[in-house]
Amino acid sequence: MIRHHDFHHNGLTLRSTLHIPEGPTGTRWPTAVFVHGFTSNRIELPNFVAMSRLLAANGIASVRFDLSGHGESDGDFFEVTITGEITETRAVLRTVRTLEFVDPDRIGLVGMSMGGVVAGIVAAEEPGISALCLWSPAAVAPSDMAGGHLNGRSLAAEIEEKGYFDADGHRMSRTLVEDITGLDVYGRSGAYTGPVHILHGDKDDVVPLEYVRRYLDHYDGDAYLEIVEGADHAWGTVPHRSTLHRSTLRFLRKHLR
Repeated sequence: MIRHHDFHHNGLTLRSTLHIPEGPTGTRWPTAVFVHGFTSNRIELPNFVAMSRLLAANGIASVRFDLSGHGESDGDFFEVTITGEITETRAVLRTVRTLEFVDPDRIGLVGMSMGGVVAGIVAAEEPGISALCLWSPAAVAPSDMAGGHLNGRSLAAEIEEKGYFDADGHRMSRTLVEDITGLDVYGRSGAYTGPVHILHGDKDDVVPLEYVRRYLDHYDGDAYLEIVEGADHAWGTVPHRSTLHRSTLRFLRKHLR
């Protein structure tokens, strides 16, 4: 069953899609909450939709939501900060726990790219996350921003000229640049002690493997990095995407069911 649901946070509506397995009325299902990447939405390039359908077929519900300023949710991208995305995700999780089909004791997080960074921090700072799966987490972002350039262009010069940085057709504010630059990705993520599964392609030209490996230096619990040969940042082939989805399913079935 697929339903739409509106979350409300800080005066904004965050729109979402719920995937609920078929079963007896009143069943409370283990549930995965998906966090999409920078400038993306709840469909996401490695296909959150197909992943949600696969989970539902295997007895796991899911919630895919658009962060503010993205997709169908309220807000302007110019107002986006990663700090705000962390706060929004925590607020969504608190509401998810109250939904009638959700088992509040079996909730997992799946994050893609910058959404992986957000999910990693949220898992450490929001109690009750049973499993954490990161797809191509963009832990390189603070380093990129601190270097002053993005996509070969000067952040400061473009913001000075236009009042924003043009990030794939989105107006990126100076505040967002400063917020990402100051983000302690590993320090804030490392407090999570539950099971972690990180999936990353060795042909990812957005996030170098060294930044993903560094996560393992900060997790004291059950953390594993799966490096997929030939996969790019967006998991852009059928075999690579199938590997991503099947591996995620195995991980969530093990730790949520």
